[in-house]
Amino acid sequence: MAQTQQIPVKVGEEITVEINGYATQGEGVGRYKGFTIFVPNSLDGETVLTRIEMVKKNYARGELVLVLKDAPQRVEPACSLYALCGGCQLLHLNYQGQLEFKRQRLIDVLERLGGFKGVEVHPVIGMPEPWKYRNKVQYPFAINDEGKVVIGCYQQGTHDVVDTGECLIQHDLNSRIMNRVRELTQGMGISVYDEKTGQGLLRYVLVKNGFESGEAMVVLVTSSPEFPEGKELARMLATGFPELKSVVQNINTSGGNVVLGDRNKILYGEEGIIDRLGDLEFKISATSFFQVNPAQTKILYQKALEYASLTGKERVLDAYCGVGTLTLFLAKKAKEVYGIEVIPEAIEDAEENAIRNQAKNVTFVMGATEDVLPKLVNIGIDFDVAVVDPPRSGCEERVLQTFVQVQVERIVYVSCNPSTLARDLKFLVNRGYEIKEIQPIDMFPHTYHVECVALITRK
Repeated sequence: MAQTQQIPVKVGEEITVEINGYATQGEGVGRYKGFTIFVPNSLDGETVLTRIEMVKKNYARGELVLVLKDAPQRVEPACSLYALCGGCQLLHLNYQGQLEFKRQRLIDVLERLGGFKGVEVHPVIGMPEPWKYRNKVQYPFAINDEGKVVIGCYQQGTHDVVDTGECLIQHDLNSRIMNRVRELTQGMGISVYDEKTGQGLLRYVLVKNGFESGEAMVVLVTSSPEFPEGKELARMLATGFPELKSVVQNINTSGGNVVLGDRNKILYGEEGIIDRLGDLEFKISATSFFQVNPAQTKILYQKALEYASLTGKERVLDAYCGVGTLTLFLAKKAKEVYGIEVIPEAIEDAEENAIRNQAKNVTFVMGATEDVLPKLVNIGIDFDVAVVDPPRSGCEERVLQTFVQVQVERIVYVSCNPSTLARDLKFLVNRGYEIKEIQPIDMFPHTYHVECVALITRK
């Protein structure tokens, strides 16, 4: 009978570990007496002193105490909150090193979960200036030990809020509006939600910022429809920011940690804002999804268009279409495009966006892709090219099954999660498809996230 491995470390112990690789979220990984040790903030090739914080059956996690031999890619993190905040994970790794880590992570996951060796994965397309790129911020409210209102990221692995006055990956306007919201909440004495007790009003604040249009909107998420100070807060906020075109109250009475509820009230101005991507114009409302890095989104969509290889004769499916951003890019080159989306407000925005951009060859259908797509196919609407941009959970199997059934020639898969991409690619490859190539794009510099576009064709 095989012997179970003895665990060679205990909590509180300090040990020296050589780091020789990375885990999914960018932590360094090493071995100590054959036992796996994860050390956040350490880099491949380093020797580090680590204090063990957690021990499990197959691995332990340590805190970085000291770098005894550092890697050439190590840099001093540019942000003073980096040690506390969970928003970024890779600020201690230079940007070229981050891009290499992301490509390797994608290759490793494809091999480990999909069984794919030798797939053509191009170098990651990075940003010339990987700072201040986010057009959206979403922070929880909390009260600190001194009784002051705080707004910011959660500390990594906890629900403790780190007060964030400035963030190096957020547009400056987002941070300035956020700081004013904090001041007004404190000054007006508005109660802040406590997730332990379920008491208090303000839960989250979102700022959405149109980089091209210069318009901004604020969404205040409340635990109750009653918000007596709402209109006054919105008016005072708007007096300081001429860019602010919309302040919306979103009502979320659920007890869980889902951010947005499904009811909105306009407190000031319009119900949404307008932004542009390339030569297209889009309406963005409180609950609809819009890509958070506009500069890289253009590159992502151009790559998706290139892989779709449209000649103007094709009927194209855009599954999980959101407010129709990618749909309208595809419509310029296709005969017709069908967009499917489950969120009603997003579909309303998508239809308005199609009218706004005079796209007459687009049809939007509301519902879950896995329900809508088979129905479309049953009434004789099939597709030459399918473009999918699913959430982190990937595609529902029924969606992939329908692609196989109607023998879609070409699938362009936009993925924000290598694990579910690998799973879905395996499903398709086992049913007569092949992976031509994958282009990763850095949508979220300084974090472990990697977005990519995969081209899949029928054998």
